[in-house]
Amino acid sequence: MTDNPLAVRLRPLGSADFDRVLELEHELFGPGAWTYGMLADELAGLGRWYVVAEPADAAERYGVGRRPVIGYAGLWFDGEVAQVMTLGTARKYQSRGVGRALLQALVDRSRALRARALFLEVAVDNAHAIALYEQFGFERLTIRKRYYQPEDKDAWTMRMDLAAAGDPDAPDAPGGSTPGDGVGDGTEGRGDAA
Repeated sequence: MTDNPLAVRLRPLGSADFDRVLELEHELFGPGAWTYGMLADELAGLGRWYVVAEPADAAERYGVGRRPVIGYAGLWFDGEVAQVMTLGTARKYQSRGVGRALLQALVDRSRALRARALFLEVAVDNAHAIALYEQFGFERLTIRKRYYQPEDKDAWTMRMDLAAAGDPDAPDAPGGSTPGDGVGDGTEGRGDAA
């Protein structure tokens, strides 16, 4: 649950957001943070989809044109399964539902793409993020030794089955999400998801 829920608006990540996303990368991931080039290459990759979160009242709060990014998330779809590439929320806004909204957008997008499953890696010591992922139905599969570099940290690989029997939103379920139905188009509401 969230301490003090914050209404957020999600939108596609654009090049104008790079500086702020890179600030958050350093805040959240320290020595393992992505560089400008890594972020640009990632966004240009095939099958990628990235969103940022900002307070829903950003225009009233900060003025028109200023778009304060407080979280971001990205997904890769290979034609069969989807992979969470990154997910982060500014520390100031953690435990307020931002990570939950971003993760929901990734799940919705994966279903819209008709992915069979959604995978992610998360640091084994990130209990808060692991708890969120498990609430969404992710299961721990295996530990990947020394996955995070240069921190030399282990990661859990986790999987969410998107074609689970009895899930009305599963791609193969009657009435489930299908491509082009507006789900995951960037307008709806890596580890440090909290």
